[in-house]
Amino acid sequence: MANGKWAVVTGASSGIGEATARALAAAGFEVMVGARRLDRLQGLAAQIGGQAVRLDVTDAASVEAFCAAVPAELAVLVNNAGGALGLDPVAQARDEDWARMYETNVLGLMRVTRALLPRLVAGQGHIVNVTSIAGREVYPNGAGYTAAKHAARAVTQTLRLELNGTPVRVTDIAPGLVETEFSRVRFFGDVERAKKTYEGLTALTADDIADCIAWAVTRPAHVNIDEIVVKPVAQASATMVARGKGL
Repeated sequence: MANGKWAVVTGASSGIGEATARALAAAGFEVMVGARRLDRLQGLAAQIGGQAVRLDVTDAASVEAFCAAVPAELAVLVNNAGGALGLDPVAQARDEDWARMYETNVLGLMRVTRALLPRLVAGQGHIVNVTSIAGREVYPNGAGYTAAKHAARAVTQTLRLELNGTPVRVTDIAPGLVETEFSRVRFFGDVERAKKTYEGLTALTADDIADCIAWAVTRPAHVNIDEIVVKPVAQASATMVARGKGL
């Protein structure tokens, strides 16, 4: 049964966003999903009884149109849109890749949150930002992505301070290796290279992360889960991964 509360999930056309939309619908939320691939969104919305509206978080006009469709009282906002491009050292960094990562992971998160804050306050809502362990660690050739995710984490922590005294809760979900389209996008469609990221271990799934998000937003109203860092058993850090150990 729907609880009458609305949840918004960005980047919901696949992976963690799609799984989160399904998990929140199963938990009783009315779900509005946003992403650039409207055909996928519409299929998802039809399956979960939700609403689909195209959203490009890098486009201010798209964000404005999307947020105008959100109900006046919002219970949950999941800022999931983001991602990585490339795995190059700073010496070979491409401006366009860094700019795109900052636009999606940081400015997009800011735009959507800023637009929906009045609705979240009215709905005594909950902001969940999907960051990464890359927001806590750095690694060679990952400066563009780790810089963006460090920034996203900083925004999340700042929101927690700025919203103190309001009923709005703020949570940072920081996954490690999750087998989704993430690596395929990072490597510009190179499927074989993407597969190697997850070889020799049991990576997390999108459903694992969605489960963390659904748990966090269904705690009692006085409980704030500040952050959840979640990695597969085989992964001890961003760069230390036990492969071929049956884990």
